[in-house]
Amino acid sequence: MKHYTCLLAALFAIACVSDAHAQRVERDIPYAKAHERQVLDVYAPDGAKNLPVVFWIHGGGWQTGDKTMVALKPKAFTAAGFVFVSINHRLLPTVEMGAITRDVASALGWVHKNIAAHGGDPARLLVMGHSSGGQLAALMCTDDRYVKAEGFSLTAIKGCVPVDADTFDIPAMIEVAETRARVHHLPLPTNGHRQKFGNDPAKHRDFSTVTHVAKDKGIPPFLILHIAGSADTGAQARRLAAVLEAAGISVKVVAGREATHASINDNIGAPNDTVSAALFAFVAEALKR
Repeated sequence: MKHYTCLLAALFAIACVSDAHAQRVERDIPYAKAHERQVLDVYAPDGAKNLPVVFWIHGGGWQTGDKTMVALKPKAFTAAGFVFVSINHRLLPTVEMGAITRDVASALGWVHKNIAAHGGDPARLLVMGHSSGGQLAALMCTDDRYVKAEGFSLTAIKGCVPVDADTFDIPAMIEVAETRARVHHLPLPTNGHRQKFGNDPAKHRDFSTVTHVAKDKGIPPFLILHIAGSADTGAQARRLAAVLEAAGISVKVVAGREATHASINDNIGAPNDTVSAALFAFVAEALKR
């Protein structure tokens, strides 16, 4: 197919722009009715039909952020022959973490049920997110209770790409942050992972991606992107990669050498961006599953 050829030849979507159709955008489509933030945007090439779908979750520490924080991604992916979906979810502290994860699952379920009407293929989903959105993306792709509740299985998800997330193993993050504070004689965190995920160790484990990785669940291949300058996101990337590898699940870790937490996200789709090249090469391979 044309978009596979462009991806493999140039390794990122901008190379396909000259052949792309105009982009069509549908905004603020509700995927649930409990709150005004339960909406999503769909970007698609004109005439889209049966195209693979990128499902994007914004960052913001589960407390801020918006589905419009997509930078170059809609143009890059639609130019390469994808439908691109960006979602909102409810935020801390208005709701607790379980409501946020259920929102993301509901949005993913809406996409699986309805994306064909917008030119997408519900059997070829790619789930991605930045920062806190990366934690949510990884959880959706490993804890199959979420997709099962929406009436489908993990086999519909062909690839997962968390971008500079630090929260695949929540107990480890809490221990590292609190130990760091104690040994340096600093105050303990007051807005850290313990506060955001609650003070129940069972919930910490349940919201951790590493808890749910196992063989024969249909877990898709992972590309874990992180910035080279962050000890926390680098360590969490390696932790998740090790667990995936032990379960026989394909995983690649790529560090953005010149990137910041913001730029590794904003530059996805930019010409000559090495992280983008790795991402689009991964996507092309993942869609062969």
